[in-house]
Amino acid sequence: MKHLFLTLFAFLFFITGKAQILEPVKWKTSIEKKSNTNYLLIFDGVIEKEWHMYSQFTADGGALPLEVLFKNEKAFYKLIGKTKEGKTKTVFNDVFGVNETFFEGKVHLVQEVALLNPKLKMIEASLNYQVCKQSCINSEKSFTFSIPVETSAEVAAVVDTVKVDSVPIVSEESSPTIAPKVSKEVIDTPKKDQKKGLWTIFFLAFLGGFAALLTPCVFPMIPMTVSFFTKQSKTPAQGKKNAFIYGISIIAIYVILGLLVTGIFGADALNALSTNVWFNLIFFLLLIVFAASFLGAFEIMLPNSWANKVDRQADRGGIVGILFMALALAIVSFSCTGPIVGTLLVESASKGGIAPIVGMLGFSSALALPFMLFAMFPGWLHSLPKSGGWLNTVKVFLGFLELALAFKFLSNADLVLQLHLLEREVFLAIWIAIFGALAFYLFGKLTMPHDSPLSHISVGRLFMGLTVLSFTIYMIPGLWGAPLKLINAFPPPVEYSESPNGVGSSLPGSVATMLPEGAKSGPHGITVFDDYDRGLAYAKSVNKPILLDFTGFACVNCRKMENNVWSDEKIKSILKNEVVLISLYVDDKRDLPKNEQFVSKSTGESIETIGDKWTDFMISKYQTNTQPLYVLTDLKGNSLNIETPTTSYDPDVMLYQKWLKTGIANYKN
Repeated sequence: MKHLFLTLFAFLFFITGKAQILEPVKWKTSIEKKSNTNYLLIFDGVIEKEWHMYSQFTADGGALPLEVLFKNEKAFYKLIGKTKEGKTKTVFNDVFGVNETFFEGKVHLVQEVALLNPKLKMIEASLNYQVCKQSCINSEKSFTFSIPVETSAEVAAVVDTVKVDSVPIVSEESSPTIAPKVSKEVIDTPKKDQKKGLWTIFFLAFLGGFAALLTPCVFPMIPMTVSFFTKQSKTPAQGKKNAFIYGISIIAIYVILGLLVTGIFGADALNALSTNVWFNLIFFLLLIVFAASFLGAFEIMLPNSWANKVDRQADRGGIVGILFMALALAIVSFSCTGPIVGTLLVESASKGGIAPIVGMLGFSSALALPFMLFAMFPGWLHSLPKSGGWLNTVKVFLGFLELALAFKFLSNADLVLQLHLLEREVFLAIWIAIFGALAFYLFGKLTMPHDSPLSHISVGRLFMGLTVLSFTIYMIPGLWGAPLKLINAFPPPVEYSESPNGVGSSLPGSVATMLPEGAKSGPHGITVFDDYDRGLAYAKSVNKPILLDFTGFACVNCRKMENNVWSDEKIKSILKNEVVLISLYVDDKRDLPKNEQFVSKSTGESIETIGDKWTDFMISKYQTNTQPLYVLTDLKGNSLNIETPTTSYDPDVMLYQKWLKTGIANYKN
């Protein structure tokens, strides 16, 4: 009787559950003729309230970015530039430790194409994207753009059949309409978030400018420059005026540099480059070179002939002479300021937009401010500390910081490629070694090539050494799984490690060596399978119910459930001891073997990747397409929870525990 009731309920759930297949984005497409050969392909989407869809330019290591794909493009037409986006929003995600860029409310995409074949009748395109609220959906949609026959500049809009997560539906707009004018907007974060990000860049660049000021190439030039203005000027007022012009000239030179970087690469391209594997590798090598220079291996210098020519121009006097004096400072001090400027440009480039300009404004303001202030108030010069070996100490200190930052870019590339060459333990070991060496340097136990003899260390240097040593010790427990919240945004996530439980769990004789075949150690040391058949076989061998976890690598709320709910001792005990956990990743892009690829009976679509397989399983079995999705089943695949067969994201630990306990009790009965 019980089995009959379960079968009846499953049938009713199948009939009513189809409404759970969600599609939070409704699409329209249109095409606009730009010239005889060029057309604009326009995608407009309306996103349901509280949902958001991720941009092409969202940072690596977070949610899945939007992919805009075109079929047969090289044979019949070519793409002009990258697909442009309308307004987006950028917010820091503390789960993944990255800035995520996404659309809310509306999506606007524009791609310009140039026809290579005048007989081309249509262009086929598709969008692959992730849309999230409390759960996430990975969607794939196909569109067909019909090339207008008329030669006028009027828009002919065509909307074709759309695929919703491989479930075919017909678009509401099936007749031609006049397309709206193409928006000229590109990535444009809301003013509040944009200002917050730019102020952060300005502040960090300002600190970088002060750091550059305390280097051997710049600091000794302050009294020399101030003395020049006070002696050469006929009146104190003129000296102050010239010093002010000098400071403004310094700022102008570096801001122009920021303008050149933005102008050459483009505001959008900078952000795209920052998430590219090859550019992350280039940034890594660049910062290694900068670090080696600061540590004393060599000096990065501009040609001496440049400095000589600029010095001659500086002798002309007047405003032009002052401008060339500022340029001379930039050239002569390049061996110290160059690595800092380069690092700031790399970091600000990752934000895109006008960030490089703002970064150079902050850096140059800090660099120019002392020259202006000391020229206006020459008496302050007596309060300046004397030049000496401490300036090289500042330079070496910055070299260690550059070295540590370099490995963040290498980690980004490794995470994108999923090579597992720089997993969490390796990254932390490198940082522990770098900051440990820095602590020894500050204590005077290590010396660099350009250091002066050191008979004792100052109290300030001692305090700085103790601070760095404390930070080094703080990182050590991270090797054993500590979350390290102070630096959460820098190392790879806990899951991206040799052992999610830390180094100790992989030692001989530990639980990790006793894992069942096909299983791995998951979050919080929970044994987990990522293949349904292997997990089912193990569940039968131990006679335990199965907890199916439909999840995704880029699913934020999946990670929140794992971090905040599964970490609870009551939940962790259940997942470790009373069920067999099978986590199926619907965004796994690895191809299935050819003999395992098939056409879905539910949707009629080709199932070619592992993620496709688990998505089809979820849709055909449970009539939903959202993650996370949790299902407690018996060994025959029947749901154990009668009233609520499935559950999704819910941070309430007590409700989740009750749901698990109810299903387990039904299994035992």
